[in-house]
Amino acid sequence: MLVFWSEKLVFLAVPKTGTTALEGALASRASMVMRDPPHLKHAPVYRYRRFLHPYFKQAGGEVMETLAVVRNPVDWLGSWYRYRNRDELVGHQNSTSDVSFDDFVQEYMKGKSAPFACVGSQAKFLLDDDGNVGVTHLFQYEQQDKLIAYLQERLGTAITLPQLNVSPRMPLELSEENRAKLHRKCADEFRVWEAGAR
Repeated sequence: MLVFWSEKLVFLAVPKTGTTALEGALASRASMVMRDPPHLKHAPVYRYRRFLHPYFKQAGGEVMETLAVVRNPVDWLGSWYRYRNRDELVGHQNSTSDVSFDDFVQEYMKGKSAPFACVGSQAKFLLDDDGNVGVTHLFQYEQQDKLIAYLQERLGTAITLPQLNVSPRMPLELSEENRAKLHRKCADEFRVWEAGAR
């Protein structure tokens, strides 16, 4: 999470949406950088509203706006799958080295998934208690140019993104049956992603 106090902007870090690279590019420009612990770095909307917003408001940041990035759900799951396919995770319960991407997505869709497919939810991260997108500004990961243009104008600084925390490249195959099932069972994930289109 990055806080830009003068600009009244809080950047909520949705995991696997390029936030580590943005942090690398903007940390020196931010008033506050929350890197650790992970539940603060990746504080979702509900946690921000419950704990951090009241604190910022008390400190004079009453009109703080929020910003987040959302990724196409299939690509987002692909990034998690590749990230957990790293050699150093082999033998760990989170490893996907012995699991196909199709099986990973199928496991993710279960009510209680195995540890390797337990990766959270962009919708749960971004939706408020009423089921509405809970951030002021939402950008699709796939529209980096619009996100960067907005941040450069809002923060008055040029941004060059470093390559950080990039998952290894590999082909990912998802059956049409599981793709359709994902759209059906995880409709909120796609609704939130579509809300970020500009």
